[in-house]
Amino acid sequence: MSKQSSRDSAAQSEAPQPLALRRVGIDTYRENVAYLHRDCAIYRAEGFQALSKVEVRANGRCILASVNVVDDSAIVGCQQLGLSEDAFVQLGVAEGCGVTVSQAEPPRSIPALHRKIAGERLAQDDFAGIVEDIASHRYSKIELTAFVVACNQGELDREEVFYLTDAMSRVGRRLDWHEYPVVDKHCVGGIPGNRTSMLVVPIVAAHNMLCPKTSSRAITSPAGTADTMEVLASVEMPFERLMEIVRRHRGCLAWGGTSDLSPADDVLISVERPLSIDSPGQMVASILSKKISAGSSHLLLDIPIGPTAKVRSMPDAQRLRRLFEFVARRMGLVIDVVITDGRQPVGNGIGPVLEARDVLRVLENHPLAPTDLREKALRLAGRMLEFDAGVRGGEGYGLARDILDSGRALQKMRAIIDAQGAKHFDPDKPCLSPLSFEVKASQAGMVVGIDNQQLARIARLAGAPKASGAGVDLLVKLGDRVSSGDPLYRVYAAYPTEQAFASEACDRNSGYFIGAAEQLTRVSVEF
Repeated sequence: MSKQSSRDSAAQSEAPQPLALRRVGIDTYRENVAYLHRDCAIYRAEGFQALSKVEVRANGRCILASVNVVDDSAIVGCQQLGLSEDAFVQLGVAEGCGVTVSQAEPPRSIPALHRKIAGERLAQDDFAGIVEDIASHRYSKIELTAFVVACNQGELDREEVFYLTDAMSRVGRRLDWHEYPVVDKHCVGGIPGNRTSMLVVPIVAAHNMLCPKTSSRAITSPAGTADTMEVLASVEMPFERLMEIVRRHRGCLAWGGTSDLSPADDVLISVERPLSIDSPGQMVASILSKKISAGSSHLLLDIPIGPTAKVRSMPDAQRLRRLFEFVARRMGLVIDVVITDGRQPVGNGIGPVLEARDVLRVLENHPLAPTDLREKALRLAGRMLEFDAGVRGGEGYGLARDILDSGRALQKMRAIIDAQGAKHFDPDKPCLSPLSFEVKASQAGMVVGIDNQQLARIARLAGAPKASGAGVDLLVKLGDRVSSGDPLYRVYAAYPTEQAFASEACDRNSGYFIGAAEQLTRVSVEF
């Protein structure tokens, strides 16, 4: 045997043997995690440490993951490598397949991250490198947290917000619908029951404008648009099927989690939400990068303001509006920002089933349809219809009302629901959670204030959105007069423990304030 052959044989004998891939059924929420047994020969030989980054390779595919060390062979054996749910799906190979694992190179953008932590202003290339590394899962949760906190504490200037938005929109899938305009609508959030998107989309689509609406699930709220739509139809489907639905019906209401649009945003949100960080710069980058990646050319943005809304005052709303307009203009996106009344929940229901009931009642022109939800949706839809060059300014509201009153919006919504996979739902007999109790007024007077955050918290304690039939059904709103003992709202819960949690929260703070007419909270808004 030649010396070269001997060296090759030695190298082959020293090369680590592939490990058998094991799917570990753990949801690590947007973080790729690899599980190695402490007694695994590769773990010892490579000198891996818990939480260090590794490359996992199989069949020509590669992902990055953080190492978790396991002592229980029932989770992963010495000859196995386990992957969390997200990581397993990303790698895309069958369980039992041979995989190799090696140390991952440190992210190249770490020096830029350190400069941001030190409070320096970053350049466009710096943000591009950071976002690329984030989207590729090269950052650990600690490094992600450092970036989010640094951007929050040292507030990004408007050029940096543009750099971050542009970088996020360039990573992942970017759609081109080959037509103009492509419209979308978004709300900055913080208002329970605000399901206007489920009314705006069918109205606008019925006018034949393209409105591909991909929405999020709730993370800290009692329901997201996707959670509420899921009561009526499937919201998860192959991307190609989603494209077909949009092209045929001019709109959709689907979950955006599988679309790979601005994937860095999904990773950042996994850190921002638990920390309750939602700085203006990060909010702008998150929203606009998603819309641009989805191929939108025009965006209607709703900023509700109120004492318990995400945005509390008109000066704050105007600053946020100017930032959105600056970045959107730099990105080539037409934007119309409206500042709306966020003093109280929109509609009567808080929670997926209750909100779906309200939406269908508005579409059906039902006598019990909440007038505030109907009116806000019509105004928003009207502004969106005016993106159509054939609709004159000021005519949008009347056109939207005609589409709703004629039943065309209901017909379009039914078509979208059928295309996405309809589920049985009767808005007159919604399937609510079985346990309920009423919260009653402790005194007579006028409802002068409603705490959005407290009512959202009560609905979540009752089980929403995980239990779709759980939530809060409002019986009176701002400006209504009540007598002592009158019911203010009804809480639905799926389980006795959740009923107890919600009841205790109501006892501490009902979220309603009863007083004299002159105490009624007022805000100056566009509508």
